Amino acid sequence: MPTATLTSKGQTTIPQKIREHLGLQPGDRLEFVVQADGSVLMVPATVRLADLKGILLPPGKPIPPENMEQAMRIQGRATRKMKSKGRPK
Repeated sequence: MPTATLTSKGQTTIPQKIREHLGLQPGDRLEFVVQADGSVLMVPATVRLADLKGILLPPGKPIPPENMEQAMRIQGRATRKMKSKGRPK
């Protein structure tokens, strides 16, 4: 089992086998998760751009310029209606 030593400044070097297993690169951030049994998990907190591919829906159909004013009026009415519901009477 790989081990590491804690320095007087609270720093350590993650063993190469562990860095490779987690796919860590210089500059990556780590999260430490304390489990109910007291053990601690170390997990990469860095999300690479390639990992985000496909998580967003494709953009909707754009509003043509001639319909933009009408869309803004509708959105404005909806916003005012939501705000008025939150006001005390």
